[in-house]
Amino acid sequence: MARSPWLPLGTCPDADIRLVCLPHARAGASAFRLWGKGMDARIGVCPVQPPGREKRRKEAPFTSVEPLVRELVSEISESVAEPYALFGHSTGALCAFQTVRALRDTGGPMPVHLFVSGRRAPHMPLERDDLAAMSLPELAEFLQNLGGTPEGVLADHDILGALRPLLAADFSVNQGYDFIPAAPLDIPVTAFAGVEDTGADGGLMAPWKEQTTSDFTLHELDGGHFAVFDRATEVHAHIAAHLSTYLRPAA
Repeated sequence: MARSPWLPLGTCPDADIRLVCLPHARAGASAFRLWGKGMDARIGVCPVQPPGREKRRKEAPFTSVEPLVRELVSEISESVAEPYALFGHSTGALCAFQTVRALRDTGGPMPVHLFVSGRRAPHMPLERDDLAAMSLPELAEFLQNLGGTPEGVLADHDILGALRPLLAADFSVNQGYDFIPAAPLDIPVTAFAGVEDTGADGGLMAPWKEQTTSDFTLHELDGGHFAVFDRATEVHAHIAAHLSTYLRPAA
């Protein structure tokens, strides 16, 4: 069976539980390929590939969260076996949250847990940055301050110019989001915060607890915005512990 463009690495049907992972701005499914290799083998890591990147680079990226969520809800409902959990980093955290809301509203298959990182709670407003209007030196400085972009990319204006439309679209998804109050989720939420992430440190991630009536846990990690990747072993251990109810005894 051909794999969906949304889930190019498959849906791990033989795993005890699946972890559907939504990437940050400008990233694609490959961001979680290596990251997921250290995960407990009983947890199937299923990276999401939004349009506009990697093998979907010829497709127009979304510029708002709603159409992305509609397609992802359909994909999850049709392709991902239960039980499963959602993980989202940065822009992906917002998309994961809105996906859970949409699944609840449409009666779709609900995840058993929501993991978020690198994005302040959705009801807390963000400053808006117009990446499309930035000069390439300004864009390079902006990305350098955020972290996670190789120096070779920052120094190459041809590459930056090619990346700018995707970056502008992804930041529009994240920063153009308008929170609409609704009933909190009734599934556990776990947040990961880099202590040096000025846009999503522990103080800004803690209010995620207001978005659930179930258990909430905050794990603070050494590092900045990409601490969940730099501290992958620690993050994997926390995820496995939170999902232990769904895992068969280890051989």
